Amino acid sequence: MSSSVLYDAPGPKARVRNRTYSVLGSLMVLGLIAFVVVRLGDRGYLAPEMWDIFNNAGFRTRIAEGILSTLQVFAVAAVLSMVFGALLAVARLSEHRWVSAVATGFIELLRAVPLLITIYALWVLFLTYKSNLGFIGESSAYWALVIGLTVYNACVQAEVLRAGINAVPKGQVEAAYALGLRKSQVMTMLLIPQAVRSMLPTIISQLVVTLKDTSLGYIITYAELLYAARTLANNTIVNDENPYVPVVIVVGTIYVSMCLALSSLATWIEKRGRRAKTGITPAAAVEPLEAPGVLDAAGGPLGPHTKGGAADPDGPADKKN
Repeated sequence: MSSSVLYDAPGPKARVRNRTYSVLGSLMVLGLIAFVVVRLGDRGYLAPEMWDIFNNAGFRTRIAEGILSTLQVFAVAAVLSMVFGALLAVARLSEHRWVSAVATGFIELLRAVPLLITIYALWVLFLTYKSNLGFIGESSAYWALVIGLTVYNACVQAEVLRAGINAVPKGQVEAAYALGLRKSQVMTMLLIPQAVRSMLPTIISQLVVTLKDTSLGYIITYAELLYAARTLANNTIVNDENPYVPVVIVVGTIYVSMCLALSSLATWIEKRGRRAKTGITPAAAVEPLEAPGVLDAAGGPLGPHTKGGAADPDGPADKKN
């Protein structure tokens, strides 16, 4: 029986038991799915006319516009949160106490406040001073959603980067200072690149959360994907009912597809980074080369007072005046 330090390979009885549990669990999941499908069929949500609404050009256009709005908010919030998160991480690690205290207080406060409350408060603030800020149309809802996602996810990304920076061996930092690098150079050239590389899976996971959190825009009536789908379902009647279930299934599938695509991109970047050749490759050892004429001028491999590898009795050191 093979075993490791942390895990003992299961024996015959354990393997049979695990297979039995796996089969029973799979049957329970399949049964639950079958029950849901039957119930949806009884309620008429699986009728062809319920799904025929997605063949409407206007319906597909509204969903496409919602996807585009979601991706626009995500792209801006993702970039800003990464930049702002790096600045917060550097500020929290600053040797100046007042800078570190301000950054720490900001991070802890924004992480403690629910994201929905932050977005709603910003939306109300922007609507109140809409004319003074120059917002037109849905721009107040757009910037409330972008800024809310940015500040919240920046605080999380700052903690991720701080953990990655603290994980870098202290010897590398001391060596960098010994070479004469400044603090800014050590941070930008040594610490942050290694922190990003080591914490890349966590960073991408938080970006996936940012993508999903764009759905909170429907609370402030921003026309992202969830709000567009909800509006379409409310304004469409099929068989005397609103097609909520088909719309939710389609929109949920779109969200899952976007998150899986982002996760696949992160996996590809991580694998590519592992395959990248980093560092300095040492040169292969070779036989030392001899400069021409050096041995002849020196009188032999052991010096001018040797012959054939033995001391020369006639050398100057052995002659007497």
